[in-house]
Amino acid sequence: MKIMKKVPVKQVLTEASKAKLTAEFEKQKKQLDQECQQLSFEKRRIEMKQNISREEVSKRFQKEIDRRKEKIRWVDYKLEQLHILPLGSEITEGEVETMVDVRVGDDWDVVMSEGAIVVQDGKVIRMDG
Repeated sequence: MKIMKKVPVKQVLTEASKAKLTAEFEKQKKQLDQECQQLSFEKRRIEMKQNISREEVSKRFQKEIDRRKEKIRWVDYKLEQLHILPLGSEITEGEVETMVDVRVGDDWDVVMSEGAIVVQDGKVIRMDG
């Protein structure tokens, strides 16, 4: 029988991948910052209308702004960690689903044990498990 199982994709940190990840994180931060600015603008614009509850509008918009600011803090943390990690470190980049053959008598823990696909500069260099 075949079953689906999630397998992590790990990336070996090189100068090139570190630069690429840094650029991606900076892009995310910029996008989130722009969203915060847009939400602040929309909040002020809507608060100017007279037939609405300013407090309710303010609360809703501030909640969305705060969510994005928290994401910015998380991206900042990831950037910090990225700069600390030495080259050659493996970082989890995501997950993919894979098919696994399961037969009567197989050790379930071995079947479900964590395998991994390891990528370095865009090339698969190893598949564990």
